[in-house]
Amino acid sequence: MGFNCVVCVKQVPDTKRITANAMKDDGTVNRAALPAIFNPEDMHALEEALAIRDQHGGTVTVVTMGLPTACDVLRESLFRGADRAILITDRRAAASDTLATSYILSCAVKKLNPDIVFCGRQAIDGDTAQTGPQLAQKLGFTLITYVENISEVGLNRIVAKRNVGNGWEVVAAALPVCVTVMDTANSPRPQAAKRIMKFKKARSKAEVAKAITDAAAAEAACGELAGKGLLIDTWTLDDIAADLAWCGRNGSPTKVHKIQSVVLTGGEYKEYPNSDAGVAELVGSLISEHTIG
Repeated sequence: MGFNCVVCVKQVPDTKRITANAMKDDGTVNRAALPAIFNPEDMHALEEALAIRDQHGGTVTVVTMGLPTACDVLRESLFRGADRAILITDRRAAASDTLATSYILSCAVKKLNPDIVFCGRQAIDGDTAQTGPQLAQKLGFTLITYVENISEVGLNRIVAKRNVGNGWEVVAAALPVCVTVMDTANSPRPQAAKRIMKFKKARSKAEVAKAITDAAAAEAACGELAGKGLLIDTWTLDDIAADLAWCGRNGSPTKVHKIQSVVLTGGEYKEYPNSDAGVAELVGSLISEHTIG
């Protein structure tokens, strides 16, 4: 049978290492000032797609939007088992918010004609959890969010368990669908040594062009990579027929005003003895402070 699975992944700044230089003056993230990592929940989305491919057959295509350096997460996806990787890179997509990003991704995903689109629940650099739902809306796909388990995938439907905070729901939907996956869904498989050796030299046209300035030599290098199955597809906004009015700053109604790292520190506290008298004293204090009662 087999299923055509597409996974949208993102290279994100490591938000655990925020510095004073984390933002530019125009309100965009200064990605050069922070180490870049594979968005954690996207890795769980990838694992969910790989598990379906392994069980039912089909293909797993990984798509990311960003600078050529974002190919690092595409190579890691290949190391973990993805069949194909696609980089969407275009200066005109810079400063895209979730609305513009989901539009650009939808244009690319439509070209792939997937049965199931996987996204991580949210990215750690924005924490909005908006891109997956917006992508589903633009594709016209049924959306299943907060997925922790996919128990059935058939020709006509998918059955998934989703976490709703204070419990779970088991839902069924007709294909095609878009699902957002939580970090509690699975344990991502490690990178495979054989695949690392096979794909460690995989490069995108954008990376080749940056490394080799001579156009003819760069084209020859890309041809050699393609012959070895090591050329990562590179798509521009023109390749996916995107309307520029919906991309980059033009298509982004939201702007980041500022970011800050909040560190919670302990204040004054009072200890009560572990006894009936101590409990009575604690309750009395809470009542007098109008915390309870």
